[in-house]
Amino acid sequence: VQLRESGPGLVSPSQTLSLTCTVSGDSITTNRNYWNWIRQTPGKDVEWIGHIGHSGSTYYNPSVSGRVSISRDTANNQFTLRFSDMSATDTGVYYCARDPNGFYYFDIWGQGIQVAVSS
Repeated sequence: VQLRESGPGLVSPSQTLSLTCTVSGDSITTNRNYWNWIRQTPGKDVEWIGHIGHSGSTYYNPSVSGRVSISRDTANNQFTLRFSDMSATDTGVYYCARDPNGFYYFDIWGQGIQVAVSS
């Protein structure tokens, strides 16, 4: 199973970031799987952003829930993060990851994508 993040490495302040995770070797509709976005920003711990489940249900970290949405494209086995109103504090490395049972244990990670917010 492999996950691969794609998207822009640079966004301007107040813009919306859109990142896509392409999954191979597993299906995003497989029962019990949850597909997650996680980030690490400078000076902070790793932060879970949210997930989309095998049924398409979503759940977000309350700290960012007003700015985040996660959707999926089952035909292409992808899921996408949209993160609005980006600021410099959102600069960091963004990862997609699989949780195979909904217990917030992430067994497969993408390599991560560096995102900078700058004008």
